Amino acid sequence: MAQHEPDEAEPGPTEREQQGGGPRPRQRPATPPPASQSGESTENTPPGSRATPTGDGTQTSTVGAAAHPDGGRFGTPGRPLRRNSFLVGFTGALGVLLAYAVYLGVRNAAGILVLVVIALFLAVGLHPAVLRLRSWGFPRGLAVATVVLVVVALLAAGVLALVPPIVTQSGQFIEQLPSYLESLRRNETVNDLVERFDLMRRAQEAASADVVGRALGGVLGGAQLVFGTVFRVLTVLVLTIYFLVYFDRLRDLAYALVPRSRRQRVQLIGDEILTKVGAYMVGALVIAVLAGASTFVFALVVGLPYPFALAVVVAVTDLIPQIGATLGAVIVSLVGFATEPSVGIACVVFFVIYQQIENYLIYPKIMRRSVQVNEVAALVAALLGVSLVGVIGALIAIPTVAAVQLILREVVIPRQDAR
Repeated sequence: MAQHEPDEAEPGPTEREQQGGGPRPRQRPATPPPASQSGESTENTPPGSRATPTGDGTQTSTVGAAAHPDGGRFGTPGRPLRRNSFLVGFTGALGVLLAYAVYLGVRNAAGILVLVVIALFLAVGLHPAVLRLRSWGFPRGLAVATVVLVVVALLAAGVLALVPPIVTQSGQFIEQLPSYLESLRRNETVNDLVERFDLMRRAQEAASADVVGRALGGVLGGAQLVFGTVFRVLTVLVLTIYFLVYFDRLRDLAYALVPRSRRQRVQLIGDEILTKVGAYMVGALVIAVLAGASTFVFALVVGLPYPFALAVVVAVTDLIPQIGATLGAVIVSLVGFATEPSVGIACVVFFVIYQQIENYLIYPKIMRRSVQVNEVAALVAALLGVSLVGVIGALIAIPTVAAVQLILREVVIPRQDAR
């Protein structure tokens, strides 16, 4: 195999002086010429390099990546723009527009966002039940399906308990309306009032086409309200199912967004929040069911009308913190007084005794595993929740306060004490 012969040595300075007749100015070492001049390939030239001609016709390669490490194949980035008043103002205006666009998006999607938050809280509250079923050997899908079916059954029972009394009372009122009008016509005092204030003419004017149109609009609005409520309930149910099925994945994804140096502590605090809030929501649901069952038995004993409907009302209102139990007691007591004064008095006595038992015996025993929420904070949170998103805000106020209270106790207060 033939070896490559070394190239002929470049003439030294003395030989150049002899050949050229005098010394030449010292030049920078030149890189190999392009292929067009020396016949050599330029494949070894780094990407982003630039050929610079020198005084003797040779070219010097300047590598762009050496000037900037992030040059890459698209060249060297230029210098950053100088800060001037126009650029600062333009950037600030873009920030304001972006913030306003986000505000409009959140405002337009506020209804859907509220449904998502409700479904998320329901998933957090129902997740302990799913874990309990899984500890009994249920697969995750079967456990989620069982919990969801129980929730749907409770909702259906509530609807069946509340709708028939409303329909029955409305039908009875419509049937008895002609007899009410006839008795009013036979009353001399009513006839004098009709003639004195010209009520017949006003009634005819009220029966105009505009009034009828507004009434039909009200009917259509009521139908729209019913269908909208059904749509919201189905949306929350579907979202809750998805959150329960992918609960572990969503939780792990949320933890993955935290820096690794703090991930373990955030995970511990987050799991504690989920456990405490879930225990609180399950406990509140159990207490509400006990209140409804007790009311149902009492209504049967004293002979209140529609005992199951009244029990559902008490159970639902008992979920509202601080004022819910009192609200349900007032409703049932009013029904009792409308039935008979002695029954109303019995209702008042029953609810006074039951609330004492619930506050000092049932509540502490069931809520021993959940977060102990400050009473003032719970009341303020419930009022704010009602003012923001209605009754649903009152329902999710206590879990939110529990989570915030745990974060303050485990993160904020220790950090302030360490300073």
